[in-house]
Amino acid sequence: MSTQRGMTLLEVLVALIVFALAGLAVLQTTAQQAGSIGRMEEKILASWLADNQQVRLHLDKTWPEKRWIGTTVTYAGEEWSVRWQGVDTELGQLRALDVEVRRHKEDAAPVVSLRSYVVRE
Repeated sequence: MSTQRGMTLLEVLVALIVFALAGLAVLQTTAQQAGSIGRMEEKILASWLADNQQVRLHLDKTWPEKRWIGTTVTYAGEEWSVRWQGVDTELGQLRALDVEVRRHKEDAAPVVSLRSYVVRE
């Protein structure tokens, strides 16, 4: 009588199922990370655009109007919608400056919204 060593077919199939499930989990995690990186890049670029617009308005020394003013900007090879408005504060010499950046003008929510304050000189 000879004893054979090795795995049965059932054991091999169970091992393959375990490895397949582990592979799917790794694949799903990788796909989520790739999507997160794209969103992070979008938010960083939008933040730079909002910062640039605020600096531009501060350097122009213009008192922000209390209505939305917008423009389309090409940045990093893509079109962006940037808009800004002044918002009154309790202090007459101080006005809030809100800047919003969207991927497309018709998007409901901005990618980035930034607020700074301007002092009337």
